Amino acid sequence: MTDDLDPDGVASALLASISVLVRRVRQVPIEGGLTMPERTALSHLDRSGPTTSSALARQVQITAQAMGATLSALRDRGLVERRPDPNDGRRVVLTVTDAGRQALQDKRNARAELIAQALTSDTFAPSELEQLAAAAPLLERLAQNIGRRRDHEEEN
Repeated sequence: MTDDLDPDGVASALLASISVLVRRVRQVPIEGGLTMPERTALSHLDRSGPTTSSALARQVQITAQAMGATLSALRDRGLVERRPDPNDGRRVVLTVTDAGRQALQDKRNARAELIAQALTSDTFAPSELEQLAAAAPLLERLAQNIGRRRDHEEEN
């Protein structure tokens, strides 16, 4: 095995390049789009389902006050709604509305279009596009393995 294929070296190279890609994509403003805190809150609600404001704040590791301000802005735009907790009528849970799901999809579509534009420039040869296409499922599997490993460690 060469030094280039050492798992530690591959991990460092992947983390550095993926971090730059994600940072650049996130820096490009999307007209009428979501702020980073709004996108984070909506994404967590969409993936995890209804929850309380305080639980969501803990999940994304921000203060309850900051989450409250973010959720208030999302409610004002009709992207989340408050409902009574079906398990405890005294509590209120937040859910993503159809408009909220559409806002998330619009943001994903805009980011995908941004990357597609960069890929269609003259800087990538067809063989490089094939390599990137082949890498996508591997990166997805890598992400799933990291999630499974973390879940397994939390169980023990």
